[in-house]
Amino acid sequence: MSFISLPDNPLPEGVHETVVTTQDGVRLRVARWRPAGAVKGTVSLLHGRAETIEKYFEVIGELLQRGFAVATMDWRGQGGSDRPLPDPRKGHVEDFSDYDRDLETFLREFVLPDCPAPHFALAHSTGGLILLRHVRRSGLTFSRIVLTSPLLELGSMNPPRWFVRSASATLASLGLGDFYPPGAGLVRLEERSFYTNPLTGDARRFARMRAIAASRPELCIGPPTIGWLNAACHAMRDAADPTFAAAIAVPTLVMTAGADKVVRPLATERFVRNMRLGSEIVLAGARHEILMERDSIRAAFWAAFDAFIPATKD
Repeated sequence: MSFISLPDNPLPEGVHETVVTTQDGVRLRVARWRPAGAVKGTVSLLHGRAETIEKYFEVIGELLQRGFAVATMDWRGQGGSDRPLPDPRKGHVEDFSDYDRDLETFLREFVLPDCPAPHFALAHSTGGLILLRHVRRSGLTFSRIVLTSPLLELGSMNPPRWFVRSASATLASLGLGDFYPPGAGLVRLEERSFYTNPLTGDARRFARMRAIAASRPELCIGPPTIGWLNAACHAMRDAADPTFAAAIAVPTLVMTAGADKVVRPLATERFVRNMRLGSEIVLAGARHEILMERDSIRAAFWAAFDAFIPATKD
């Protein structure tokens, strides 16, 4: 599936795009780039739920300018990767081990054989939780990792977490995992208002998200299914055990959005306190998608990234 290149969202030059297939037969859209000059290493860029590679062209360009090769992918069930259900708008997994399999395939088949070391990772939201699961199991892949707004607990815009956990488990056990939760509205991104969105305070970048969605609606998905919520609740519960964070042996920088309503900032603070090699920076006023935020917030993010990831400064 070819990429969308729009006037306000041009495709970075030099892309190598292909498909890798997981052991359970799911085809994942993957892509990588190399910078024009000397390569300082590779950043694996891991997105959140319902996101696509196209959404991160600006970030990819900024990483290339810093001298990094970049590798990225669409998780199963979204973007240009295979969808598990007949309705392609439903973002669904039965268990987060499905995402674990995606990441392991991406690294084994696409990143590690052809992308230069040292290896780093930059992961957002759901991608952050998946990455944490990976480094807890396989601590040797990445030298350092950076997370933005990791999915560790649902935020204030969602129903109470105890209710989501109980209701999703009950409904999934009744065979309703493929359905949307009761009351979930299927509002397309291209129809959403900037003024009520919980993702970014930057009107231009929000308009860019809408333009991408309007240009290729087949890349987009709707709300999570009951089964996805049940799987996420199990994964978040596992990560909430203090021994989970304590077992991570990779230096980790967590960037928390101070005005996040999608995930709960206090859960991130608690998680980082339990890490041996973790540090947290809170970006005041930032909404959930730090990398899609206003220039001033993004400048603070990149300053922290450059200080944390080795060899990013000339």
